[in-house]
Amino acid sequence: MLELSVLWWTVTIVLIVGLLAFDLIFAAARPHAVGFKEAVGWSVFYILIAVAFGLAFMWYAGADFGAQYFAGYIVEKSLSVDNLFVFVIIMTTFAVPEAHQHKVLTFGIIIALILRAIFIVVGAALLDLFAVMFLLFGLLLIFTAIQLFRHRDQDPDVQENGLVKLTRKVIPVTTEYDGGRLFTRIDGKKLATPLFIVLIAIGSTDLLFALDSIPAVFGVTAEPYIVFVANAFALLGLRALFFLVKGLLDRLVYLSTGLAIILAFIGVKLVLHWAHGIWPGVPTVSTNASLVVIVVVLAITTVASLIKTKNDPSAKAHPGSLRANPHSDEHSSPRPS
Repeated sequence: MLELSVLWWTVTIVLIVGLLAFDLIFAAARPHAVGFKEAVGWSVFYILIAVAFGLAFMWYAGADFGAQYFAGYIVEKSLSVDNLFVFVIIMTTFAVPEAHQHKVLTFGIIIALILRAIFIVVGAALLDLFAVMFLLFGLLLIFTAIQLFRHRDQDPDVQENGLVKLTRKVIPVTTEYDGGRLFTRIDGKKLATPLFIVLIAIGSTDLLFALDSIPAVFGVTAEPYIVFVANAFALLGLRALFFLVKGLLDRLVYLSTGLAIILAFIGVKLVLHWAHGIWPGVPTVSTNASLVVIVVVLAITTVASLIKTKNDPSAKAHPGSLRANPHSDEHSSPRPS
C-alpha cells in the first residue's frame, strides 16, 4: 500500500497545476503556428520532467512503485499517440487555423485531465469495494482490443459525433472563425464559433479515451496516485507531441495493431489478477514483465511501420475505430464547420 505525505501530494498538485497554467498562459499570450524546433524543445522538456519526477518518486516510494509509474506512463503515452491521430482528424475536418491549434490542444488536455481524475476516483473506489471489477475492467479492455483490431484501418467519423451533432442543434454556430474566440456576435446575436465545436469534439474524444486508458493503467498499478500522475505527465506532453509528430503519424501504420495487443495483454493481466484472488494457483503478471512486453510491442510496432512505409509509400496509418464506419473510405476536402 502506497503511503504519501501531505507535502508530497501538495508538491505533485502544485507541479501539475503550475505546468498546466504555464501552458495555457503561453498559448493565450502568443497564438502562433508551432514550428518543428519549438515542438522538439517542448517535447523533450515534458519528457524530462516526467522522467525526473519518476526517478524522484522511485527514490521516495521505492523501486517497485517507481516501476509501476514508468509502466503506467509508457502505457498512457502510447495511447496518447493514438489520441493524437483523432486530434489531427478533428483539426483537419474543422480547418482550425494553425495559430489557434495550440490553444485548442491546451484546453483539450485540461478537459482530459478533469475527466480522467473523475474516472480514477470512481475506478479506484469500485476496485476497492468490488474485486470483480478487475474482471470487468479486463473484459472491457479485451473487447476494446478486439474492436480496435477489427477496425484498425478506419478513421472515426468526427462529424457524426453525437455530442457535436447535439451541440449544433442546441446552439447556433457560425461558419467562420473569429480569431481565437469561442463565441462571437453577429447582428447583436451571440453565436458559437467553429472553435467551440472543436472543443466539444475533442472533449468527447477525451471521454472515450478515458474509458480505455484508465482501466489500462489500473492494469499495471492499483495505486490511484500513480494512475493519476502517469496520466497527467503523459497528457502534459501531448500538445508539444502533436506539433512534433503530426507530419509523421501517417507512417505509423501498425500503431493500432500494437495498441490492440497491449490492451489485450493488460486485459488478460487484470483477469488473471482477479482469478488469482479466488484461486491462488492462477499465475499473475508482474509489473516488470508488463513493462517489458509494452516496450517490446511498441518498438516492434514502430520499426515494422517504418519498414512498411519505406517499402510502400502509399501505405497510410489510421487511428482505428471501435465500430465500423461506413464513411471511412470517403475522402473529402477539409471544410470548416
